[in-house]
Amino acid sequence: MRNTVTSTHCPYCALQCGMNLTPAADGRGVEVSERADFPVNRGALCVKGRTAPAVLSSAVRLTSPLVRSAAGTLEPASWEEALDRIAEGLGGARAHHGADAVGVFGGGGLTNEKAYALGKFARVVLGTSQIDYNGRFCMSSAAAAGNLAFGLDRGLPFPLGDIPRTGCVILVGSNPAETMPPALRYFTELKENGGTLIVVDPRRTRTAEQADLHLAPRPGTDLALALGLLHLVVAEGRTDEEYIRERTTGWEDTRAAAMAHWPEYVERITGVPVPQLREAVRLFCAPEHAMVLTARGPEQQAKGTDTVGAWINLALATGRPGRPLSGYGCLTGQGNGQGGREHGQKADQLPGYRKLTDPAARAHVAEVWGVAPDSLPGPGRSAYELLDALGTDIRALLLMGSNPVVSAPRAAHIEERIRSLDFLAVCDVVLSETAELADVVLPVTQWAEETGTTTNLEGRVLLRRRAVAPPPDVRGDLEVLHELAARLGGEGSPEKRFPTDPEEVFEELRRASAGGPADYSGITYRRLAEENGVFWPCPAPVAPAESAERAVAEVHPGTPRLFLDRFATGDGRARFVPVSHRAAAEEPDEEYPVLLTTGRVVAQYQSGAQTRRVDELNAAAPGPFVELHPRLAQRIGAAEGDPVAVVSRRGRAVAPARITTAIRADTVFMPFHWAGEGRANTLTNPALDPTSRMPEFKACAVRLEAVRP
Repeated sequence: MRNTVTSTHCPYCALQCGMNLTPAADGRGVEVSERADFPVNRGALCVKGRTAPAVLSSAVRLTSPLVRSAAGTLEPASWEEALDRIAEGLGGARAHHGADAVGVFGGGGLTNEKAYALGKFARVVLGTSQIDYNGRFCMSSAAAAGNLAFGLDRGLPFPLGDIPRTGCVILVGSNPAETMPPALRYFTELKENGGTLIVVDPRRTRTAEQADLHLAPRPGTDLALALGLLHLVVAEGRTDEEYIRERTTGWEDTRAAAMAHWPEYVERITGVPVPQLREAVRLFCAPEHAMVLTARGPEQQAKGTDTVGAWINLALATGRPGRPLSGYGCLTGQGNGQGGREHGQKADQLPGYRKLTDPAARAHVAEVWGVAPDSLPGPGRSAYELLDALGTDIRALLLMGSNPVVSAPRAAHIEERIRSLDFLAVCDVVLSETAELADVVLPVTQWAEETGTTTNLEGRVLLRRRAVAPPPDVRGDLEVLHELAARLGGEGSPEKRFPTDPEEVFEELRRASAGGPADYSGITYRRLAEENGVFWPCPAPVAPAESAERAVAEVHPGTPRLFLDRFATGDGRARFVPVSHRAAAEEPDEEYPVLLTTGRVVAQYQSGAQTRRVDELNAAAPGPFVELHPRLAQRIGAAEGDPVAVVSRRGRAVAPARITTAIRADTVFMPFHWAGEGRANTLTNPALDPTSRMPEFKACAVRLEAVRP
């Protein structure tokens, strides 16, 4: 048994790095080793991946259900009691206040099977429209912009392996050196091959240090920066007129909008000098092949869709998308942020990335689910709006794999809303800050204890394999939904519609996604195991042919590269969408004169619910901090390590000062992984993008105060 090696994937970011797991010599847990055959990371792992088995330990994770007692404390309970309490809480809210009084909140770390089953459970069993997930906070603006421009949203429309072979990359608001370290090698290899890297970030991050050119705009001004670059492309005659004419629409209005953003005007808005703007255009336009890649920086803004759209316009105007080794892409953050929204967790979507408002989509999915199309509820609230409605319109909540007490904007307010619920049930691996507030907490299996699929940032569907048995009193999320369906679903044995075997769920997902934009119908567990993943869209094989040889040849190979022949629009052309700069939802003023931006550090992940339980990671990143420029530190009288209070209109956070010239003097940075006094999201602004409903995590006005003993 000790020699058994299981090939699987990391539980954290959207790279979904390949790894091998072997039972530990002491018989407890598993050990991680390199898996060089997986093309994304080629054996490399970051510190989080290497230490991931630590969370399997019973010392740090949940091992039995917990139910809140009459005294107000969470106490161990049987599964039957816990499930009955959840059914009573959700069912009671539905009976007294209507189906939409019950909410469901999912997570970008759930497997495709779980995400699919959770969306189905919300709509078929609970009958509620109120379902969304924390992936709304990840790349929803890029998804909206990609759909508008290309007719399809997939994080990267090409494999990561294309990056070193292009001529220039503009990397906007991304720090892969810390957020997904194994990906940094692609940019290193780009430079080794003679290509150039331009990094756009208000901080001189570890990634920016690798750049040939670092542009450091004020937070919230990425839209103006992209428009200024497009202005120069036009003014200098660098547009690809043949490409624009043959493969796009909407150029005239977009060009007119860009020409209103002349270089000196953009310099005043962004703080990026005109010579740097001109150098960026020269570097980007010189090679035959080039890419624009965005991440949370431009996306987590109240104008995130327009901002990403402006960077897409720059790529289109220079003839990049839909050509080999070129184009636009988004570096997805969460482990299954892509698959999580493709298959039904998002408020307005059905499996296969179908629109919930499309009658044909409703009919197709309803047939797979065995229900009437008109029984499916319509679109519900987006993530922040759903959380903001807790305790008022939404009286009971089922939450899986998310920790909004730490991760949501205006977090203190969201914590109050969660506390005001009539009933809260949480399914999680650990007792997160949100789970601590629940009426019932269910301990569920995690990555190495279950089999299931995820979809990485390239659109590559992957198979995670079970390597170790969970603790005796821990069950899978699919089992939870099966049992709740039996208790809440009424007549007709609804639990039979919710199988507990992940492969059986995936087979149903294949049928539900068939013909949709994210078509998985040609993907099977066997193919995933044999081919190291399959890129969607991958339609089902054609009808059986006359010979076995011909039948094999007609199996769809998957689609590593999108848009080479046409875009996924009605006429096959990409859409320019004209946009103009507008200010952040909250600009600095006399009372709050500084801008706050937030992000991640290498040794922690998302809300930290799991990584903060790993000793090695805590030693590397023990707590929050406030990164600020020496001039700003001098102004408030703070020295390195001194406690600094950061105050916004929504609250106050305190953390030690980290003084560095790697950040703009008008900006401070805080990582968002911690709860308590240093919770960065106490400060952030929930102003929403009108299209994507993404909150403005990346820019809000604050003031700083030195904390005196």
